[in-house]
Amino acid sequence: MCGPFKSPQAILRLVEMILSALALAVVVFRGKMVNPWGIWCEFVWVFCFVVPTVLTVVEAKSWHILLAAFLPGWDDLCCGLTVMCALVVLSATVAFAAVFVCATCISSILCALFSLAATAVFLVDAVKQRMKRPSGYLTSLRGILRFTEAFLACLILTAAASHFLGVDWASRPIGMMVAVAVFALCLLGTVAIILLHLLSLLRCLLSFGLGLMELVFNVMAVLSYICAVVLWAFYGYRRRCISCSVKDLNTVTVGSIVNLILYNVDLVLSVKAR
Repeated sequence: MCGPFKSPQAILRLVEMILSALALAVVVFRGKMVNPWGIWCEFVWVFCFVVPTVLTVVEAKSWHILLAAFLPGWDDLCCGLTVMCALVVLSATVAFAAVFVCATCISSILCALFSLAATAVFLVDAVKQRMKRPSGYLTSLRGILRFTEAFLACLILTAAASHFLGVDWASRPIGMMVAVAVFALCLLGTVAIILLHLLSLLRCLLSFGLGLMELVFNVMAVLSYICAVVLWAFYGYRRRCISCSVKDLNTVTVGSIVNLILYNVDLVLSVKAR
């Protein structure tokens, strides 16, 4: 291979870019996507194209050396982002296959196959990078927990949007809308904490308060999620909505319970860290 694609790692990234772009191209040519799960899949394929592209360009230009003062260890960052890509593209593959693939949907089948192939390549890449045993926030237990919380929150919000697709606002219980708002706010807080850990300069400035900030956030997230889970289940299962998807209702319920457990684990780790 020529240019920056000389090493096995770079070739893997090139294949990831190609497969992600092909999956996105097939679904884009089908027309405008309105289903929330389809939009999630499109976002994932864009994300999985951009990440290896940016990593390849930065390494080819040796910019990661210049960014060392602002970013964590480069190996840790690459490994964490690759694992995240493998996780999200797997979710997109499963979701797209479950929602859009049928026996006569040739374009959907083709798209699912490209996404499945991309999933396999990202998994191989993630395993190869994990075998190097990088050290840093993204590959630590706390970092993995945070990324998983954010990932599940994205799936929860997608399922909630799909559940209410085509339903007028008058038929959306206020309790369920409050639950959705909680999921969204906790997602924003989780992403903010991840960014604070990734940006070395901010982490240094908040070195004495970051642990306390995480502890307070985890307490609020646990209490908020408890309320959100109760509200979503109470209003979701007691009402009759013919046009609402029961599968999406169940997805939000199960996903929010799992995320509540993860926030509880994070809270315990925050307390021990104090």
